Amino acid sequence: MRDIHHFVNGQALIGKSGRFGDVFNPNTGEVQARVQFATDAEMALAVQSAATAQIGWAATNPQRRARVMFEFKRLLEANMTEMAELLSSEHGKVIADSKGDIQRGLEVIEFACGIPHLLKGEYTEGAGPGIDVYSMRQPLGVVAGITPFNFPAMIPMWMFGIAIATGNTFILKPSERDPSLPVRLAELFMEAGAPAGVLNVVHGDKTAVDAILHHPTIKAVSFVGSSDIAQYVYSTGTANGKRVQAMGGAKNHGIILPDADLDQAVKDLVGAAYGSAGERCMALPVVVPVGKKTADDLRERLLEEIETLQIGVSSDVNAHYGPVVSAGHRDKIASYIQMGVDEGAELVVDGRGFALQGFEKGFFIGPTLFDQVKPSMRSYQEEIFGPVLQILRAESFEEALSYPSDHQYGNGVAIFTRNGRAAREFAARVEVGMVGINVPIPVPVAYHSFGGWKRSAFGDTNQHGAEGVRFYTKVKTITARWPEGAVEDSAFVIPTMK
Repeated sequence: MRDIHHFVNGQALIGKSGRFGDVFNPNTGEVQARVQFATDAEMALAVQSAATAQIGWAATNPQRRARVMFEFKRLLEANMTEMAELLSSEHGKVIADSKGDIQRGLEVIEFACGIPHLLKGEYTEGAGPGIDVYSMRQPLGVVAGITPFNFPAMIPMWMFGIAIATGNTFILKPSERDPSLPVRLAELFMEAGAPAGVLNVVHGDKTAVDAILHHPTIKAVSFVGSSDIAQYVYSTGTANGKRVQAMGGAKNHGIILPDADLDQAVKDLVGAAYGSAGERCMALPVVVPVGKKTADDLRERLLEEIETLQIGVSSDVNAHYGPVVSAGHRDKIASYIQMGVDEGAELVVDGRGFALQGFEKGFFIGPTLFDQVKPSMRSYQEEIFGPVLQILRAESFEEALSYPSDHQYGNGVAIFTRNGRAAREFAARVEVGMVGINVPIPVPVAYHSFGGWKRSAFGDTNQHGAEGVRFYTKVKTITARWPEGAVEDSAFVIPTMK
């Protein structure tokens, strides 16, 4: 049985806790490896390594740090296929989707290559008599990231790319379900020229999370996961004096106005709802058609499109999506489907019981479609995180606008229409953090920032882009005077610029 070790101070660290987590092959249902769970002492060792490395790394000029990022980008591109296969073997998403996972993380690394410009401060000459004022951005020190199973490449790179480029050192606690690729990323980062200790990977469960949240040397924590845990991470981390950004769950809506290009919208909806088996916080699991005719036409076309979907093993180039990450998660999705039935929603397509010939023990679940969903239903109010699409009918634009605005989550939303005025009004009024206009999965590009509202995000700073630079740095403002001639009397009042 292969053991997956921690990566600390530039090399593998063999854990001594005696505690492990099983890493499955979702295609076959078989255990393929064990991942070690860290002790508090092992976490402390990683933090010490990061703290030691941070002194020299922060003193390295931004251009030289950018060169490491450029070389890391080159290595990511050169090893793309190998990494995608490794990712798919533990997560279950198809290879093309895994490459997309890596590519979206790589784009943040590309953004981080511009760090010399991004770190420039502000300067005012002559703010007062002989007085200049300027500011600088400085790293926080040792920072940490706690990342989920669904994007084991993209989300770690969202975090450590900018954190390290700005002069911090990083502790990554990835998901224990697919931990191999994060270790591979750390190895490649070392190969790119980063000093030992700049990027450390420590595996574990809640024990490791709590060790991060309570360690006094760690100055900031970035988290992506479920909302309940996000709230716990935020409240615990801030109580311990840390800067925290914690991204939670989602229930994204797709609004279909009567004038939408329905052919294109249906293809977009099916891809956004069922791609990666629905295991995306930016998936689109709720569609809100406006008007009975729109809803009836949409339902008919969705059924036709769903029938064309192919579910297969992650290495199948013809598969639209593969298995979900674990048997427990598959069963949880199935329980939500039953919940929808019990609540009175119409189960149009039932994905339960799907089995792939030759891979009957794999963690597969077929595409599922509900109609006649009501906003009072728990299956609508909560995040399912699987290949389940719910039709929630609306009679008017205002009703459709209210559903995502009133929902407990506010991560993403999309509207499909040819009417620019309606789209503009919707984007301005909807109470959601990220909006797509005829774009089903509105994840911003790397030089903008990612973040939701309400219970989809805790903290005031978003992921990557300029927001990421602000999160991982602190501002120092200097007011300087170089007097000439006689020494002035001491001032006993607050200085002004009169």
